Amino acid sequence: MLQSLHNVLAPAKLNLFLHITGRRADGYHLLQSVFMLIDWCDTLHLDVKIDGAIQRIDLNTPLPADDLIVRAARALQSASGTTLGAEIRIDKQIPAQAGMGGGSSDAASTLLALNKLWGLNWPVSKLLPIGLALGADVPFFLHGHNAWVEGIGEKISPVLVPSSRFVVIKPNAGIETARIFGSPALERATKTATIFDFAAQPYDFGRNDLQPVAQALCPEIEIALQWLQSFGLKPRMTGSGSAVFAQLPEHTVVDTPPHNWQVQICRNMVSHPLREWMDSNG
Repeated sequence: MLQSLHNVLAPAKLNLFLHITGRRADGYHLLQSVFMLIDWCDTLHLDVKIDGAIQRIDLNTPLPADDLIVRAARALQSASGTTLGAEIRIDKQIPAQAGMGGGSSDAASTLLALNKLWGLNWPVSKLLPIGLALGADVPFFLHGHNAWVEGIGEKISPVLVPSSRFVVIKPNAGIETARIFGSPALERATKTATIFDFAAQPYDFGRNDLQPVAQALCPEIEIALQWLQSFGLKPRMTGSGSAVFAQLPEHTVVDTPPHNWQVQICRNMVSHPLREWMDSNG
């Protein structure tokens, strides 16, 4: 059994488009989207604790006491019946309330790392129900590949996207997802599309149906979109925001964004950096 795992990466994602195609009787929204992994990552360092305790140490940004890392560790501990615990140190780089899936990615990487650290060696299929109970985006990160996502987020199919470069801007203001989905102004009847529709123009396909509502609730999103447009780019919001992004041609340079906003030049990833762990256990 391993005693520690260091430099465990948890990558962010971008939604290349996000369509709301309907709403179920139970209130859940039906969607279509492509989730794409990018190399803007959080980093986890994990050590076994033989006393069974789960301890998280924040190396920079303070996180809530019962965040998804802690909840993921406790859920796997309970499901497996292990007597082991873990000390988890987190170098948090992915911004919160950005629509980039940072918390969900942290949870997925925690499950994958503890599965290895505790010697469980479960297949990913056994981790997926635990991940889904933690959040709708966690299974995407556990699958480990760029994906066409449908339903309420549970239908995940691998999809290929061309290698490219992106600029991602995170305004200071955040926005709660529930406020967007609760808005009567939200478009909920976008025509369904196919993977073939997307593949014909992967970086120009569709739109983000959440964006108009988010822009109305968070004016900084509109300012960020306009700032990227000033460089001749075609930006859109990712997820429920407030981060926005644009494909960035290789020789295009952008200036420092206004208001000390976070900016990152990223590349997409072919697969999750922990993909080898996923494949090794079936």
